[in-house]
Amino acid sequence: MASPKQTRESIQRLKAEYDRLRPGKVSLLHLLDEAEVPESVYNSNAIENSTLTLKETERILLEMEVERKVDLREVYEAKNLARVITYVRDTSSTDGLTKKTILLLHQMLISNIRDEIAGRFRKSGEYVRVGTYIAPSPDKVEPLLDQALSTYTSDHSAYFLDNVARFHLDFENTHPFIDGNGRIGRVLINYQLQQLGYPGLIVRNKEKADYYRAFPAYRQAKKNAKPMERIFALALMESLHKRIAYLRGASIITLTEYAKKRAKRAPAVFNAARRQNIPAFREKGMWKIGTEGK
Repeated sequence: MASPKQTRESIQRLKAEYDRLRPGKVSLLHLLDEAEVPESVYNSNAIENSTLTLKETERILLEMEVERKVDLREVYEAKNLARVITYVRDTSSTDGLTKKTILLLHQMLISNIRDEIAGRFRKSGEYVRVGTYIAPSPDKVEPLLDQALSTYTSDHSAYFLDNVARFHLDFENTHPFIDGNGRIGRVLINYQLQQLGYPGLIVRNKEKADYYRAFPAYRQAKKNAKPMERIFALALMESLHKRIAYLRGASIITLTEYAKKRAKRAPAVFNAARRQNIPAFREKGMWKIGTEGK
C-alpha cells in the first residue's frame, strides 16, 4: 500500500470523482447498497464466528429455505443485522451519532435473540472479555463512550478516517454491551462515513486476522491506530472504486479475465488489487474491475 500521504490523496481524488458522477444516479447507488447488504451481513457475522455462508445469508434475507438445518439464532442475527444496516443507510445522513442512537441500533440487532439485554449498556456485575482482554468495568462504560463521542465530534484537526478508526477502537475496547459489540461497532463505521458523504465499507472476514491484531496494537502501543486506519483506508478505496466503475457505466469483468486480456501474471494483479493499486473491488467475494481501469 502507498504511504499515508499518498493514500489520503488517492481517497481525496476518488471522493471528488464519486461526487462528480453521482448526481442524478441516486437509484443506481441505492441498488448497489441493496445488493451489498447480504455481503455486509455475511462478513460481519462471520467475523463473530457465524457458520452461515454468503449463499445461506442471501437465502435467509430473501426468506428462502437453506439446504441444511440452521440455528435459529443465526437466522435472527442475519435478519436483524440486515435491518440495522438498512436503517443506518437511510438515517445516518440526518441524525448525529449519540448514545441514544447506539442503544437503538443495539435494540434492533439483539431483538428476539437476547431481549433481556437488548438496547442497554452493561450494568453492575456484567463483565465481558475478548480473548484475554477484559473490558472496562460496567460503571466505566458510559463515561468512556461519552469521551469517545466527544473526541470524535470535537477533533477537527484529525484526518477523518483516522478519527473514525480511533472511535471504532475506543468503542470496541470499551465493549459497552454484553453481546453484539463487534457488529454494532462495524455498523457505526458506516454511520460515520455516510454522514461525511462517503459510501460504506465492508470489513471482510478474510481480513479478520489483521483486524483483530489492530486492537492490541492500539491498547499496547500508546494508542497506535495505524493498523486499523490502514484496514479502513483499503476498504474505503475499494468501495469507492466499485461505485465509480458502476457510475461510469464501465463493463465489469473478473480480475482473472482482466489479467488474461492484458497478459499480466494473475498473482501480481491480485496483489495489486489487495493493495488497491488498481481500481479493483470485490462482489460476493470475487475480485472484479471496470474495463476502464488501468
